[in-house]
Amino acid sequence: MMAEAQLFVSQDEFTCSICLDTLTDPVSLHCGHSFCQKCLTNYWDQSQVCSCPQCRHTFTTRPELNRNTLLNEVIKKLKKTALSSPPPQNYTGPGDVECDFCTGKKFRAVKSCLTCMASYCQTHLQPHYEGDAWKGHKLVDPDRNLKEKLCEKHQKSLEIFCKTDDSCICIICGMTEHDGHEKVELETEREGKRNSWGRH
Repeated sequence: MMAEAQLFVSQDEFTCSICLDTLTDPVSLHCGHSFCQKCLTNYWDQSQVCSCPQCRHTFTTRPELNRNTLLNEVIKKLKKTALSSPPPQNYTGPGDVECDFCTGKKFRAVKSCLTCMASYCQTHLQPHYEGDAWKGHKLVDPDRNLKEKLCEKHQKSLEIFCKTDDSCICIICGMTEHDGHEKVELETEREGKRNSWGRH
C-alpha cells in the first residue's frame, strides 16, 4: 500500500484575490485563476467587461461559472485540519518579538502583557487565558520596546513587580502608593514564572 503523500499547503494559498479571504464555493476561469463564486458574480455584475480580476484576460461572452468541486473538497479538508491542529509554533525570525519565557531556542511572541511587562509565545500565553491570577492583565500585540516602557506617572523604568496589585511599577511608585505592598524585582518575578512553567 502506498504511503499517503504529505501535502504541506496553507489556507493562504487558496485565497480569493477579490475578498482576500479563503475561497468559498470556488469557481475557476479558463485562464487558471480561482475566485469565490459570489465575489466573481458581483465583480462582473458591476463591470462592463467580463475579465479575470487577476490577469485581466477578457472573455467575449460571460463564462458560465461552475463550482470547482475538487478545489472545494481540498479547502474543506484544509479548514478541518487547520481547526483541529494547534497553531504552529514559530521560531523567531528577523523583526519578530521573542517570548521571554522560552528557554533555548526562542519562539515568536504572539502577545505582550503590559501588566507582566513580558512577551509570550502561544504556549506560554495560555495561563493568561486560563488562570484567574492573570484575568485582568492587559494583552497587546507583541511589543519589542516593552523593556523601555516607562512609568506614566514618574517617567522612570518599570523595574519592580508589585505582587499585591499584580502590576509593574517604578521605584518611586514602590515608595509611594505601593508602600507596604509585597514587591519583587521584575527579573525575579520573570524567573519565578519561567521556572514554575517548566520547559517546552
